[in-house]
Amino acid sequence: MAELTTYRNYVAGEFRATDQTIPVENPATGEVLAYAPRATPADVDDALQAAFDAKKSWALTPAPERASYLTKLAQAIRAHEAMFTDILVKEQSKTPELANVEVLFTADYLDYMAGFALRIEGSVMNSARPKESIFVLRKPLGVAVGILPWNFPFFLIARKLAPALVTGNTCVIKPASVTPINALEFAKVAAEVGLPRGVFSMLAGSGAIGEQMSADPRVDIVSFTGSVPVGSAIMAAASKNVTKVNLELGGKAPAIVLDDADLDLAVASIKASRVINTGQVCNCAERVYVTRGVADEFISRMTEAIASTTYGDPSVDKGLDMGALIDANAASRIGAMVDASVAQGATVLTGGKVADRGQGHHFQPTVLADVTQDMPVIRDEIFGPVLPIMVVDDFDEAIQKANDSEYGLTSSLYTASLANAMKGMREIDFGETYINRENFEAMQGFHAGTRKSGVGGADGPLGVEEFTRTQMIYVEA
Repeated sequence: MAELTTYRNYVAGEFRATDQTIPVENPATGEVLAYAPRATPADVDDALQAAFDAKKSWALTPAPERASYLTKLAQAIRAHEAMFTDILVKEQSKTPELANVEVLFTADYLDYMAGFALRIEGSVMNSARPKESIFVLRKPLGVAVGILPWNFPFFLIARKLAPALVTGNTCVIKPASVTPINALEFAKVAAEVGLPRGVFSMLAGSGAIGEQMSADPRVDIVSFTGSVPVGSAIMAAASKNVTKVNLELGGKAPAIVLDDADLDLAVASIKASRVINTGQVCNCAERVYVTRGVADEFISRMTEAIASTTYGDPSVDKGLDMGALIDANAASRIGAMVDASVAQGATVLTGGKVADRGQGHHFQPTVLADVTQDMPVIRDEIFGPVLPIMVVDDFDEAIQKANDSEYGLTSSLYTASLANAMKGMREIDFGETYINRENFEAMQGFHAGTRKSGVGGADGPLGVEEFTRTQMIYVEA
């Protein structure tokens, strides 16, 4: 057996070993893949100081030159496409198809963000004074910290790093402790690209790192994707210095299926949404409200579709719909949610239990009927391959129940009626609404939620602005 790799953090332009490491496992098998470094408080301090020292020179670097590094990173990712794909399959238990999409989308995203180099615009305002001109400039914030989730660990590097760098900020990235390998390999690529010292650092380790960075006065923005409790803790830490936060937190996306919906489309889209990445996606359909006229047919067809889902170890088995859950805690937590809902009267139509495959963290693809609005599977984020379905009398009831949530990230609607689509646009209260399509955002959009789903957003021109501040200039001449 080959010796396992022990990775090093990338701090201020150099790779640095640590005394303590974290084993990284394949969720589908429990096999240790490599050892990640556990960054120390001194590592964090050095990375932040280097970012702080470099922020002025990087901000003054011409925007096209800053963008050229993003283009080089995109090219390097494509050159290492197979390696990054394989890492995601083993490290996060993604299917090879989804892992490859994530890798290539990351490269495309870097190219897309590079295109903003000469499109970061201010404005000119009229003055009430005869000899005065008023200008609005957009400037970088300074030092950006990106704290990543484990479910799309590679793409989220680009989502944090690219808008930060192109707008003139320096950036320190912390990957999730369970999926750091892809990020640490990315750091090697970044080092080869030759980003100036301090402009980019990569620190792996425990959540304490993120808390330390969030509370540091040298940091100007903390961008985090993950759970509500961790996001709340980051916000609290950042508040000590009134540091800007950008938070994409949990989701509880409703899917509304009306009597006039294309059921073929609805079933296919909702199934794909529910099992992609083993249901571990914040914007995917977490609950369905179907009107009574098509409820029986929809539930029957949806149950059949979910029951046909194939799962296993995507690094060995080909053509799977999904892999394993991220860890044993996820499987037991989802099982407890299903059991609690069944105890309250829900009916399991397929699945419903932890899947015993002899190894790994798997859960049976599950459909629940006879659910009510107060059940855990309707109220709380599942983040796994479980689909609760509730029958409603009409569109108004569906909208009321959809909006009855502490989350507000994404939503979806299936209808053939333009009037219903327009009503949904007006009354469904979520950051994003997908109508007659799959649950996934575009890079030129603005991925943002309301309520406990977050603060601020990402992607597109609005996402770029998140990493800038305004400066008003008044000139009398």
